[in-house]
Order: sequence, then C-alpha cells, then structure tokens
Amino acid sequence: MTDAGELLPADIVVIAVGVAPETALAAAAGLEVRNGIVTDASLRTSAPDIFAAGDAANALHPFTGEHHRSEHWSNALNGGKVAAKAMLGQDVALDMVPYFYTDQFDISMEYSGFPSLAAKAAPVIRGSLDSKEFVAFWQQDGRVVAGMSVNWPRSVKPSAQKTIKALISARAEVPAGRLADQAVPLDQLMPEP
Repeated sequence: MTDAGELLPADIVVIAVGVAPETALAAAAGLEVRNGIVTDASLRTSAPDIFAAGDAANALHPFTGEHHRSEHWSNALNGGKVAAKAMLGQDVALDMVPYFYTDQFDISMEYSGFPSLAAKAAPVIRGSLDSKEFVAFWQQDGRVVAGMSVNWPRSVKPSAQKTIKALISARAEVPAGRLADQAVPLDQLMPEP
C-alpha cells in the first residue's frame, strides 16, 4: 500500500534500504564531512581531539590509501576499539579487511575485501554457480582484492573468508587458474614466502 492508500498488485516486492550518515553535528562543529565524517586511519577527524567511529566515519584505509565508510557490524565492532586506543595515545589504525555476511532464503554469503578495487574486475569462480556453492575472487593486477563465498561449507578449514583475508593482506600474486582449481586446497593458495 502506498502513502496515498493505493493498493498495488505485485508478484514480487523488492525493498532497498540505504543509509545516509548523520553528519549535521560534525559539520556544525567544523569537521570535514564527505560521505560521512572524514578521519585518518586512527579515526581522528580534522579536529585533532575529536574521533569518529562506526557507520558515520569515512576512514582512510592504509591498504587502499582511500577513504571507506562501512555500514557493517565488523566495522562497528572494531572501530570503537581503534578510536579508544588512539585517544589513549597508542599508534593504531583501522586496517582490517572489510567483511560482512548475510543469509537470504537459501543463500548464505560472506564477503571480504574492497568493492572499490573489485569494481572493474571479472570474478574468478571456484565451485559451481549452478549449484549455488562457490567462492568468487576478484583480482587487480593478479592480486586478490575481494572474495565472496556463497553457500561454501563453513566446516572446510581454513574457512574461505580466512583464506580470502590472508590473500588480500599478503598482496601476493596468485594465478587465476589456481584460484579456480578446486583440486588446490584453499590453504595452499597462499604463495610460499
């Protein structure tokens, strides 16, 4: 039903929910605001004694050298800890690989990585799209920058997400054929040091 009370027939309804960060107070205080409250990697704002964390923080990420604003629970879980340590004078950075998961009907997805780096890359698929059980890797210059597991058994050790995060953090080049080859165990995708 619409706001006007009109009933619209439909077979499927898609609800898209977005989040706009609340930055009015920060802007009124003179802080730099751009798609959230702009911070450095330790979550310090443009005013040296003010910190921002959570969904509203548009933090500089040391991995990409770009600002990222994350609306996922792992950011909320880790951001406050980083801001608190920085307030105490510790040399810290919010440098974790972004992560989220979702379960939608019969699909379970986990994603780690940087969408801005993966945006122009074609995914490398390990597993079967038809069976809806696969891991997708996105690469830039031969390096994994993002990965998503879909209905991938969580009992497989190491987990797909642990491997993906390690590959991203290592910045190591991995041939696409090796990523796709299910005969190569996930824990053997990391190149030798």
